[in-house]
Amino acid sequence: MKRIFILLIVLACTQNLSAQLFTKEKVQNLQNFDKPRFSYGYILGFNFYDFNFDYTADAPLDTDIIHDASTGFSVGLLGNMRINDYLDLRLEPMVTFNTRNLEFSNPEFTSNLQSVREVKSTYVHIPLLLKVSTKRINNIKPFIVGGVSTSINLSSNEDNPDDNSAGQFRMKTNTNYYEIGFGVDLYLHYFKFTPSIRGVFAMSDELIKDNDPNSPYTSTIDKMSTRGVFINFTFQ
Repeated sequence: MKRIFILLIVLACTQNLSAQLFTKEKVQNLQNFDKPRFSYGYILGFNFYDFNFDYTADAPLDTDIIHDASTGFSVGLLGNMRINDYLDLRLEPMVTFNTRNLEFSNPEFTSNLQSVREVKSTYVHIPLLLKVSTKRINNIKPFIVGGVSTSINLSSNEDNPDDNSAGQFRMKTNTNYYEIGFGVDLYLHYFKFTPSIRGVFAMSDELIKDNDPNSPYTSTIDKMSTRGVFINFTFQ
């Protein structure tokens, strides 16, 4: 009986401690930070660009372009318009840098100089996003975000007359995307810090085909579109 009594006391103390840790309100930092109609900030982050390939109906069954994605860097600005306590409209122009390697399989290729193409990309990326937030809980506020974006690829080679036969891989300069992601606002003592992760998916074909319709590089590709992941850190 004594053991049962002690166990009940321990359980009661544990429940009381748990309630204090997880339900007790804390002092809120930056209590009026989200009140202004407009707010601004800057963005630093990483990006992981990749390609999605759709092949033509008559492409050989073993057709496969190996694409090796790498980690890139992003820097940008944030313009935020508050709609209400739960909705914000955001403009996030940024510059992103990335390099992707493509390896084409063809019996005619005898060296990496022929089979591998390095695709260096510098994008001016401009997304317009709707941010949907939950109610603020102490100093955190989770959210989801989605919208559309457009980009200008400054390294596209679209107007270059040389193609893969001369070692030049060409892409379209302008691309449109849809984006979706999530993150959390952290209200620190002096500023708001927001880590987020977002998927980026191109809505159109980005490939400029080679001049030769039977090119071993592009003749089997029906559509090539970018997909990527952005990991952003926003400071306001």
